[in-house]
Amino acid sequence: MAIITDNAVRDFTAQPANDKFGTEPIPLMQRVVHVAAIAAAHAEAVDREARFPKAALDAAREYGLLGAQIPIEFGGESASVHDIAEMCYALGRACASTAMIVAMHQTKVACLVRHGRGNAWHEQLMRRIAAEQMLLASSTTEGNNGGNVRSSAAAIERTETGVALVRDATVISYGAEADGVMTIARRADDAAASDQVLVVFTKDDYTLTPTLGWETLGMRGTCSTGFELRATGRTDQVFTESYDRIHAQTMTPVAHLSWSSAWAGIAAAAVERAQAFVRKAARGAGGQMPPGAAHFTSAKRSLTKLRAMIATHLDAYTAHEFDERALSSLEFQSSINLLKVEASELAVETVMSAMRACGLSGYRNDGDFTLGRHLRDVLSAPLMINNDRILANIGTANLMSPVPASLRD
Repeated sequence: MAIITDNAVRDFTAQPANDKFGTEPIPLMQRVVHVAAIAAAHAEAVDREARFPKAALDAAREYGLLGAQIPIEFGGESASVHDIAEMCYALGRACASTAMIVAMHQTKVACLVRHGRGNAWHEQLMRRIAAEQMLLASSTTEGNNGGNVRSSAAAIERTETGVALVRDATVISYGAEADGVMTIARRADDAAASDQVLVVFTKDDYTLTPTLGWETLGMRGTCSTGFELRATGRTDQVFTESYDRIHAQTMTPVAHLSWSSAWAGIAAAAVERAQAFVRKAARGAGGQMPPGAAHFTSAKRSLTKLRAMIATHLDAYTAHEFDERALSSLEFQSSINLLKVEASELAVETVMSAMRACGLSGYRNDGDFTLGRHLRDVLSAPLMINNDRILANIGTANLMSPVPASLRD
């Protein structure tokens, strides 16, 4: 797998899109860099106008990014979690909203790939995603539950023709632009809030009625509007595995790995701008480093730590990707949840250090070294499934986990 270098987005010259299906197809990561270049060109307008990054997502479709994770047998490329993380990192360096949309989509696709095999309807959906490059949205936030995805109010209704669902979805990111939505719900009217199933609907299965707007500080292009979701479908659109298993084995790990990679991309873009500022300031002062140079060192150090943290967790997840017992263990679940907490906090710290390195040039919005958009976008990271909620939820599990006796335990 190719690694995206610091200047690759800027320097890459793409082959024509219509060549990608020829005898010499463009490797996945080269296509990612091309899409990132398009995303970067529109990032400021996407943020300013709080609009869906259509040009970037159109390019992602054209270059096959949305179906890359689908198994080869269903028409995809069998892209790995490592590939998806690199994709999110590269897009995060270009446009945070594009990166987060792709990260959320890829998390849904990962659930479909891992838990949809053997179901004819889900396998056909995989073929459609690969062929049509369908974009999947996620509906996990509901009513008064906020970000507590392990508690649902709405229930699946069994009808004479299949299933139905009415859901007060306080957030469905890019819902109006998606080709389908994957959502959680109680198994039945008499089921407990935590007795959940996962179900996927395509666009012709549901209607969305807007209920809440999206006027936010950052991540404005995700268009995370609130909707009333009304859906009907076939019984086999509901995953047979219970959601608690899907949540532990796929939803949480892939979400936290891909989100963290997107945030690391934002941080990397900020560090690159800080580096350019310090270099320019030093040249202008005859080699004398500017006052904020020490903050650039801090930013570079924290970015290194952030990337290493994500890489370590990627390796840990892929080493046990099909070991249900290992993925469900208290140790792994605590670790993957703490990744989200630590990566989100470290990404914010990195961007703040980069801004302090640039000083007023980073603070202002009208210069070459502006970091306002990067800071506003990355500030969403600790709030997206609030870190306080995560820390409270894993407190008991951490008390039950032993303290390591050696460095490699």
